[in-house]
Amino acid sequence: MSVGRTVAAVAAVVLCLVGAACGGPQQADAGAPAPLRISAIPDRDPAELAAREKALAAYLGTTLDVPVEYVPVTDYAASVSLFRTGDLDLVFYGGLTGVQARQQVPDAVLLAQRDIDASFKSVFIANKAAGVGAVRDVAGLAALRGQRFTFGSESSTSGRLMPEYFLAQAGVTSATDFAGAPGFSGSHDKTVDLVESGSYEAGVLNVQVWQDRLDAGTVDLAKVEAVFTTPTYHDYQWVAGPDVDDRMGAGSTDRIRDALLGLDGSDVQETEVLDLYGASSVIPAAPQDYAQIEGIARQLGLLT
Repeated sequence: MSVGRTVAAVAAVVLCLVGAACGGPQQADAGAPAPLRISAIPDRDPAELAAREKALAAYLGTTLDVPVEYVPVTDYAASVSLFRTGDLDLVFYGGLTGVQARQQVPDAVLLAQRDIDASFKSVFIANKAAGVGAVRDVAGLAALRGQRFTFGSESSTSGRLMPEYFLAQAGVTSATDFAGAPGFSGSHDKTVDLVESGSYEAGVLNVQVWQDRLDAGTVDLAKVEAVFTTPTYHDYQWVAGPDVDDRMGAGSTDRIRDALLGLDGSDVQETEVLDLYGASSVIPAAPQDYAQIEGIARQLGLLT
């Protein structure tokens, strides 16, 4: 065989091997069922969030008999943008981000909420050295004027939107009435840490995260205290993308809803999921549940 033919033969073998290496898995993947891609707003410690969402993924995988993949996101805005581009199928949103997602993806489907989301609350906290003290009612939030103050994420319902609403009822405008521009910590856990350390004199967060921190003993009550718990409002929600049935098969969206609503703690796996979500059950949700949030968001310029 000539040198030219030898080189050609070797090249052909190499190309064949490369094709097999690359084509084999692709062909195998093509026959595999598409995974259900779930996510959640990053509102708390990433390790806790991952444990919760992976427990839900395992439950949904078992119940629906489909592969389920947890996709972490970097921030609240990313959860909405990835949902809009079709890269997420099912997201556990806060009240505001859920409204934003459904506004940006008109055919998105609101599936369910936890029982606690029908009467959710925020808690205002203060560094004890600030001398704010207990606040009796919404009007008493005027005591926060002149304090260095932090919200959670800019898109947080319990850590920004509803607190802004209650502060406004007390005559406090966040842009002008605090000592400098308010901070945005990015998550409820960070809000606690920043106020406890004295980086900010006061802040506000999701009451569930505050209680979880108290239960875990990770709050120094010699340094930080709760000064006011707000009235109730609707908050978190599960939202499914409009292409779920196309990706996963006809009726998949309804089956996901049924699986969520079926979480009642009737076995060990369900109890684990509910405990991680801080809930006793999952209940139906309707767009009108979030009408108050939508209205306030429009007033604040967070919705167009």
